[in-house]
Amino acid sequence: MEPLYFSQTIEAEPEAEVIKALLDASGIPSTFSRSPVPTLGFQIKVPKNRVDDAVRTTAAQQPAGPEAAAEAEAAGEEGLR
Repeated sequence: MEPLYFSQTIEAEPEAEVIKALLDASGIPSTFSRSPVPTLGFQIKVPKNRVDDAVRTTAAQQPAGPEAAAEAEAAGEEGLR
């Protein structure tokens, strides 16, 4: 198994849970581990032969930045009219 995600930030647990769910939904096996001490972080590992698939899958779901958020918000507002 190869590490795909590791974080010790305050957002680490929900981020790791979302990534794990995304991998599961895509049929990519993975393990989710958390340290017994929350400040030591969360990690997700995937099989070595699926790392490229996992990277592509998670990269496609990464936020596109403030511009994309503004576009999505504007599109949602237009749909309400």
